Amino acid sequence: MKTYLVGGAVRDRLLGLPVRERDYVVVGATAEELLARGFQPVGKDFPVFLHPETKEEYALARTERKSGPGYRGFVVHAAPTVTLEEDLRRRDLTINALAEDESGHLIDFHGGLADLKARILRHVSDAFAEDPVRILRVARFAARFAKLGFRIAPETLRLMRAMVESGEVDTLVPERVWRELVRALEEDQPSHFFRVLRDCGALARLFPEIDRLWGIPQPKKWHPEIDTGIHVMLVLDQAARLTPDTTVRFAALTHDFGKGTTPPEILPSHRGHEERSVALIQDFCQRFRVPRKYRELAITVARYHGLIHKVKELRPGTLLEVLEGTDAFRRPDRFDQILLACEADYRGRETYEERDYAQARCWKTLFQSVHRIDLGALVAGLSDPTQIAKTICKARLRCLAAARKAPPCAL
Repeated sequence: MKTYLVGGAVRDRLLGLPVRERDYVVVGATAEELLARGFQPVGKDFPVFLHPETKEEYALARTERKSGPGYRGFVVHAAPTVTLEEDLRRRDLTINALAEDESGHLIDFHGGLADLKARILRHVSDAFAEDPVRILRVARFAARFAKLGFRIAPETLRLMRAMVESGEVDTLVPERVWRELVRALEEDQPSHFFRVLRDCGALARLFPEIDRLWGIPQPKKWHPEIDTGIHVMLVLDQAARLTPDTTVRFAALTHDFGKGTTPPEILPSHRGHEERSVALIQDFCQRFRVPRKYRELAITVARYHGLIHKVKELRPGTLLEVLEGTDAFRRPDRFDQILLACEADYRGRETYEERDYAQARCWKTLFQSVHRIDLGALVAGLSDPTQIAKTICKARLRCLAAARKAPPCAL
């Protein structure tokens, strides 16, 4: 029995990056032998085990044979006779098909080291085409390694396009697509994920709400980049600069969905795009079974981002409507998330990348001024309970009227 460190741990060490996790392949062993040594089996599809002490993953060397459509249509063969070279041949990219033996000697059957040095993402073999998840993985690695100058090999991009054209990508299940999307949002430059999917045609199949944004014009006065698709990608990368919070990044990605369905006769105006965005986000989240925290934040940002940008122009009544509509008083932490998404939207325009978003400071000042009102003392002397809400509303409006006249909200 021989054990090899494989995949990302080897790749990242060679790139000088922090190693996120370690995965191992075991050659010349059976499941019974690993169980006898205290390894714990995980999953149902593949012979993967957790080390009894480190809890790192150890997989028996295996081969796969395509037996049906989609990423689940495989027959897995794991046996002591399967070699390391055979196991590595089934992997997606050459840079992920590297291995190290127990003495630290590098093993490279498929040219991964050369591609690592050349900064190329290249598929290992034609077996790549059998698993549509690999399209998403390549796009995600493009986002992760964009800052290092990696590019996709032309032959790999052609293969990805052929997979899309054959309908293979249409077999992906919603949960797996969402999982890869969230992992892409975790990267430093998540826009590359969507650009790669667009280049190979998968974006239109999987995320038409995003794909249709390209080519939609916006007023040059407010959007020097003009194209809505370019704008949304800039916004997404700005969100990645501002916060590691993927819920904020998802809200940044989806906030302008409605611009893709703006009636052509009113372009480049996008009147009413906020509520159109809300409807599209709801459909998107239902289709991919998006968790509630992502859905709620995205919908709230889509609905209110226009008003949040115009804070210094709003009357006290509208200011209060925004604070109450975003549930700021009950969920102040989420209100901070909303402001971050709006800041990303503001900065996600050509020449605006480093500009100060003073609106966020203004909203925080307004919120704090209203939040300091002693509601208990305010309603303590009321004899008519039906007047409580009205009394609180009037007090908040007076407070907002005063606060908007002082820095940092004063015009």
